[in-house]
Amino acid sequence: MAAALLANTLYSVGFVLEKRALGALPEVSIRRPARLLGLVLRSPLWIGGSLALAAGFAAQLAVYRTLPIAAAQGIFVSGLVLLVLLSARLLGEETTGRERYALAAILLALLMVVLSLEEGADHVGRDAPYPLILLVCVPSLAAGVWLYGSAERRTRHRHRMPTTGVEYGVAVGLLYGVSSLAIKGVSSRLTSTGPGAALLDLLRSPYPYLLLFTGVFGLVMSQAALQRCRASLIVPVCTTVTCLYTAVLGTLSFGESLPTDPARLALRLAGTVLAVAVLLAMPKHDPAPQPHASVKELTPP
Repeated sequence: MAAALLANTLYSVGFVLEKRALGALPEVSIRRPARLLGLVLRSPLWIGGSLALAAGFAAQLAVYRTLPIAAAQGIFVSGLVLLVLLSARLLGEETTGRERYALAAILLALLMVVLSLEEGADHVGRDAPYPLILLVCVPSLAAGVWLYGSAERRTRHRHRMPTTGVEYGVAVGLLYGVSSLAIKGVSSRLTSTGPGAALLDLLRSPYPYLLLFTGVFGLVMSQAALQRCRASLIVPVCTTVTCLYTAVLGTLSFGESLPTDPARLALRLAGTVLAVAVLLAMPKHDPAPQPHASVKELTPP
């Protein structure tokens, strides 16, 4: 629990620092990844945010060794509260009433998932068949890259309303969901006797290669999206998709059982459905900017 809360704090601080650093940089694009990396690596503030995210990754490894996947995701979603507070305080971002209701509903979904847990009864999965992991992860990676590219093409259309970043958040969330499954797999491979045997076992698995792909593509895609959209919206969407993806597909892939008690099972399923429904109902566009007063005065009646 302590490691999960620490990971939440580190991830929230890391995203906010990166967003603040990106606000001071020229516009970045996934079509020029080398330029993007060159710009961010020259920003001390961005590097500080990345180090915070890396430390959160280390804390996440500890979480997956001790908690079932669904339980861990429920706790990770709680970090959205801290993220929204930090975004308002340090970035000056404001959420609309509809968005605040959506975040409250996501937290309610989190509470339902947490209440579905039964101490000592949930099994922590340690392994998953490699063909099953690849069957789950490869189409998800393709879907995430395609969705991001589709959102990019639509934003280049003239006269299009400003996007809130929901589509970007879903796309990056799919990549980070695969990354989360890979982190879970890495944590299970580190239990071998001796560091040499553990490293060899890890290199024979698909997990380090999935992490490499999601790390490179996720970095480029997330930074471009984070610069254009509000962190207080795109990160919650990304986090929700990642948590739902990991909780549902990770539970099945690693053989972790669902609650046997009907009431607890209903809570977990209802919490998952509520989170998905909120995600689908979130606004896809920001309101169009209002014309300046002086422009109105020059407009003929």
